Amino acid sequence: MEAIILAGGKAERLGAAAGGRPKALVDVAGRPLAAYQVGRLARTGVTRVIFACAAGQGHLFEAELRGLGPEIVAAEEPERLGRGGAIRFASRLRQGDGDVFALNGDELVDVDFTALLAAHRSRGALATIAVARPKSQFGLVDVDDDDVVHGFREGGQVSFWVNCGNYVLSEEAIERFPERGDHESTTFPEFAAEGSLRAFRHDGLWLTVNTPKELRVAQEHVAQHPEWLG
Repeated sequence: MEAIILAGGKAERLGAAAGGRPKALVDVAGRPLAAYQVGRLARTGVTRVIFACAAGQGHLFEAELRGLGPEIVAAEEPERLGRGGAIRFASRLRQGDGDVFALNGDELVDVDFTALLAAHRSRGALATIAVARPKSQFGLVDVDDDDVVHGFREGGQVSFWVNCGNYVLSEEAIERFPERGDHESTTFPEFAAEGSLRAFRHDGLWLTVNTPKELRVAQEHVAQHPEWLG
C-alpha cells in the first residue's frame, strides 16, 4: 500500500513560527508535523509515502522523514499544479497500482486508515473521503425573543460534515484527476453526480496547522498525548 501526502504549502500564515521550513515539516514537539501521519500510515501497513512538494525541497522531506518505516519519495512539482494536479503528478512515482491513500501534510488527524480503506473497498467507490464535524471556533450566546442575553457557552461541534482531506482513491479516480487544478471543485463533484463518491465519518482528532495559534494547539495536544510520539 502506498500513500501520497500533499506538502507544497508555503507556511506563509505561520510566518516566523515556521522557521523557514515547508509547512509539513514545521516542528511539533521535536518532530516534523508530517512525521506523525507517516507513523500512522506505517502502522496501517503503508510501505511507501510520496510527498508532493515544491521544487527544490524534496531532499528535505527525504532526509527528515527517513527512518520512520515507509520509504520516503519526493515528487517535486515543476510549477504549482493545484492539489488535484499535485496528486496526479505524484502518482506517477507509484510502484504499484490500485487503491492509494491521499492526505494533507499540514494536519494532525487520527483517522482510522484501516477502517477507511475497508469502507472504501466494501462500497466499490471510486473515491472515499473522510468527513468530520469540527468544533466551532465561535462561542455561543443565549438570547431570548426579547433580545435579552442570558449567558455564554463554548461552541460545540458544527452541525454539518466537513471534508478533512484524507482520502482513499482508486486507480480510475487518479486517472480522472486534473493535471492542473483542484480535484475538490472539479473531479469530486463529477463523482458525486455519478454516485461513486462515498464518505467515511470521523469523530476523532482533526487539527489543521495553518497559523501560530493552531501550531500551539498542536504542540499542546502532542505534549498531552505522548502516544502520538510512538
